[in-house]
Amino acid sequence: MRLHPGEVEAAGWRGVAAAEVVARLRAASPGVDGRPRLIGIDGRGGAGKTTLAERLADAAGGSAIVHTDDVVWNHACFDWGGLLLEHVLKPLHRGEAVHFRPDAWSVHGRPGEITVPAGLDFVWIEGTGIVRSELAPWLDASIYVQGDLDEQERLLVARDGDSPEHREHVARWLDEELPFLRREQPWARATLVVAGPPGAELLVAPPTG
Repeated sequence: MRLHPGEVEAAGWRGVAAAEVVARLRAASPGVDGRPRLIGIDGRGGAGKTTLAERLADAAGGSAIVHTDDVVWNHACFDWGGLLLEHVLKPLHRGEAVHFRPDAWSVHGRPGEITVPAGLDFVWIEGTGIVRSELAPWLDASIYVQGDLDEQERLLVARDGDSPEHREHVARWLDEELPFLRREQPWARATLVVAGPPGAELLVAPPTG
């Protein structure tokens, strides 16, 4: 498996149902009351973060999914911790609903807003860079989706295309992603590691040191 530079391959994989992963995340975050559990799902592009979030949300019920790509659209690759904290994580910690229209949406004419209703059991926050030291006190548990980089890159090409403009965007992204992930090491920080892309049965391992 080709991994991110510095990333340690997980071991001790075990196949489990999505409901068991939800139960383990619930057990890892006891004492949450009056607000949803906030679960971060990290991994590189094409790893299967969105698919996993949808699977877990279906298994858990009473859930919503926040995509960091929406929060930081036309904002920054990784310098967005404060934006997410102030407008999404802090309101959820207070048991409030989220109604957030990022400034970039208005500037670039994107309609709508990011909404999360109050009274949920779980909010799944998925995106590369969510499992970082800056946000650790605000997440109740987390997952790192680990997979082969060649396969992830193939899936990204299938999803987003391989135009010169897209290759340039990927190159700019990697210039920031590589040092960021090397520094933050979400594969070691997360509560669980899940193999991606997720199959019918989820393969789960402990975090890697």
